[in-house]
Amino acid sequence: MPRPPSSLLRRAVPRRQFHGVGRDTNPPVQITTLPNKIRVATESTPGHFSAVGLYVDAGSRYETPSTSGVSHFLDRMAFKTTKSRTDEEMALAMDKLGGQILCSSSRESIMYQSSHFHQATPLALSLISDTVCNPAFLEEEIESQREAARYEIREVGAKPEMIIPEILHEVAYDHKSLGNPLLCPEERVDLIDQKTLRGFMKEWYRPERMVIAGAGMQHEELVKLVEKHFSSIPYIPPPQPTSSRSNNAQMPSQFIPPSQPPAFYKSWTRAASSYLYPPSTNSPHAAPPTSSFLNPRSTYTGGHKYMHNPTSEFNHLYLAFEGVGIHDDDVYALATMQVLLGGGGSFSAGGPGKGMYSRLYTHILNHYPQVDHCASFHHIYTDSSLFGLFATFVPAAPRGQGNSPSQIFPHLVHQLSLLLYTPIPKTELLRAKNQLKSSLVMALESRSVEVEDLGRQILVHNRKIPVSEMCDKIDEVDQAAIRRVAARIFGPESKNKATVVCMGREDVGDYGGVLRKYGVGGV
Repeated sequence: MPRPPSSLLRRAVPRRQFHGVGRDTNPPVQITTLPNKIRVATESTPGHFSAVGLYVDAGSRYETPSTSGVSHFLDRMAFKTTKSRTDEEMALAMDKLGGQILCSSSRESIMYQSSHFHQATPLALSLISDTVCNPAFLEEEIESQREAARYEIREVGAKPEMIIPEILHEVAYDHKSLGNPLLCPEERVDLIDQKTLRGFMKEWYRPERMVIAGAGMQHEELVKLVEKHFSSIPYIPPPQPTSSRSNNAQMPSQFIPPSQPPAFYKSWTRAASSYLYPPSTNSPHAAPPTSSFLNPRSTYTGGHKYMHNPTSEFNHLYLAFEGVGIHDDDVYALATMQVLLGGGGSFSAGGPGKGMYSRLYTHILNHYPQVDHCASFHHIYTDSSLFGLFATFVPAAPRGQGNSPSQIFPHLVHQLSLLLYTPIPKTELLRAKNQLKSSLVMALESRSVEVEDLGRQILVHNRKIPVSEMCDKIDEVDQAAIRRVAARIFGPESKNKATVVCMGREDVGDYGGVLRKYGVGGV
């Protein structure tokens, strides 16, 4: 599904200033909370297709050592045999939709979503409710998914651009909460069974943790359908913490480029929150982050890891710092910073409006042909985020033009130091803000992105943040805000430790010394 990478897309924008979106372009949103506390939200936008989805406040960060890998298997077991439909009947019903229906798990949510013709909404919601409320979890189907999971693990493990961001999370969060793996660990594949799946669903698939969102339908129509299919789920007050469980429970949104990835990549393309934007602090609907038995905060530790690969075609180097969560107003400045740094591939089809004037293009990619890829990233979550840079480059060779990680690392650190210690030209900042705003608006042109954005925002904020409000917040970002937020995230007084991950023929060396030299990070 089309959506911006890292925190946002980078797409073409006009040369003139892209002003804030008018209030009259914000479609009305209606929200109803059913007696069992399931929230139903609709957005009134015209179109030829409808979209509906169930968004559950669950995911890999909730998993414990005894449930690790369950989210991945719930993703794979969706739309299989249920108590009322055989596997063949489910497949035929899905084909009858005339659209697409999918399940995807991420670190902080599991979604079941369908895009279809208007008249197929009742069938789509019936299929979603059937797979969530009445799964059969047949042993033969679970066994089949074990083989599929092993294939995914091999495929992803062989692709550095997919596995290193996972390792980065593990190192940054000490293999807990946000550091839990998205894919089932290989040693856990044979341990996932019906009992484990049902136990996880019973604990986390609670009605107060569910939002059903729709676009392209009347609100009352969707409410009636949700009452029909989901009212049987009882609301049970959450358990109180006990000494034996309080340390084990894990807390309950990144868009990808506009292309449909293969099915087994879909979990990886939603590595972070879709929701860059926090609620207004004076809004009566604002949902500030909380810490409780069910919602403990993540713990960022930072660290370093090196994976030796003497036959690797490229060296891969990642540098990250903990950023702010989606409820923090500084997320706007941090997102602008990411677009300003930009970057991409050395052979990408770049051009005006596609990031070719971003700093990582003009300062690194255009000057060092041995660097194959260099870009900024921003993985955003409810209470934390990972902000940083990465580079993929040709290894050093006796007669080659390559570089060692210790030679490339100072270039990445230097780009961060420029944000700390040098003024940002107004035209450059304006260009970054325009790209950020235009990518937001264009991404929401997609019906599937629109309904997922609605569902996850209600799940996180309990309201839909208008795109005009987002653009106004971006307009408020100035040079002072960039310098202040940069100092907060990776300034020397921040005491924020770096996360450094390196894969290839040699390690990065004394990265702490480089950070101190450039006055970056708390080392």
